[in-house]
Amino acid sequence: MDRFGLVCLLLWSCIIIIVASPAQPQTTTLTSTVSKLSKTDPLNALLLQGFNWESSKSYFSWYNVLKGIVDDAAEAGITDVWFPPPSQSVSPEGYLPGKLYDLDSSKYGSEQQLKDAVNAFHQKGIGTVGDIVINHRCGTKQDDEGYWCVFEGGKGDGSLDWGPWAVTVNDKPFPCGSGHADTGADYIEAPDIDHTNSFIQAELSEWMNWLKSNVGFDGWRFDFAKGYAGNLLGGYIQNTSPKFVVGELWDDMAYDSDGRLAYDQNAHRQRLVDWVHSTGDRAAAFDFTTKGILQEAVKSSELWRLKDSNGKPAGMIGVLPQKAVTFIDNHDTGSTQNMWPFPSDKLLQGYAYILTHPGIPTIVIIFCIRFSSFSATN
Repeated sequence: MDRFGLVCLLLWSCIIIIVASPAQPQTTTLTSTVSKLSKTDPLNALLLQGFNWESSKSYFSWYNVLKGIVDDAAEAGITDVWFPPPSQSVSPEGYLPGKLYDLDSSKYGSEQQLKDAVNAFHQKGIGTVGDIVINHRCGTKQDDEGYWCVFEGGKGDGSLDWGPWAVTVNDKPFPCGSGHADTGADYIEAPDIDHTNSFIQAELSEWMNWLKSNVGFDGWRFDFAKGYAGNLLGGYIQNTSPKFVVGELWDDMAYDSDGRLAYDQNAHRQRLVDWVHSTGDRAAAFDFTTKGILQEAVKSSELWRLKDSNGKPAGMIGVLPQKAVTFIDNHDTGSTQNMWPFPSDKLLQGYAYILTHPGIPTIVIIFCIRFSSFSATN
């Protein structure tokens, strides 16, 4: 099926999932096909974000929901699926993680259900991308000053059990840390982790390698990648050898004095390019520049915005397309958060653009679930 067929199947009309009683459990094998996102020709790759901001609140295991769309995804030409954060988290969506090894406390489903879903995609030759949230972490206990800066790994053997020493010094608003200074932006909802610490680097790398061997993930999506230096993130890539990596580097675009998006966004896309280079060119980046320009262009019928002064695409895809992961919306910009939504009446135009231009396109789907039978175990 071509990419326009994919839009019709997965986006415009939504996927209607008929949730049936669970099939007999299958033996999980972690032998994975090579993720097509790792190939040199990005036109052969199509990334599916397999969740939205409300997925963790599903009555059914979301992992089982994903398992149920494997055949449709394969038929539609999806090459890789981005899974939500898998660990225990203070927030149901998974972005305030605590016990990283505890996969059974996730609101998306159990560890075994996650493994089964990953294996089901692998059986169809579809790669899987894990959402890695390590910039910050939520403590499970309070320190002597009353701050939640004592961490438990969830494995029971001391792995990832840290204290305030693991938090960056002068972290705002968690002044409990005695680690080194932060190398990136502050994250105000949880303590920032000191990624310059070699012990922390080793333990997080070991955990990520465990996610590869135990769960079967093929690649990583790094959350809040601007929170620590790109070379440090590049170290995690070196230590874990994923087949694909993309980082979320979301910052402000340039605006004119009248409050409208400026035409020249060269500085914005250059920051994305510089970050990719800072990782040793080991990671790709979500092309926020293209998203911002594209949604302004279609909203205001100003398609001239889509070309830069040299006649090339104005986003990151115009300068480093092989490292640009394009998208229209994700769980933050769209879904129920709607922090920076694409115009709802222009979605088809938006997807037509990213599916016919350079870069690695990402589809985020809206699941419309119809319940045909009910099962407590599902």
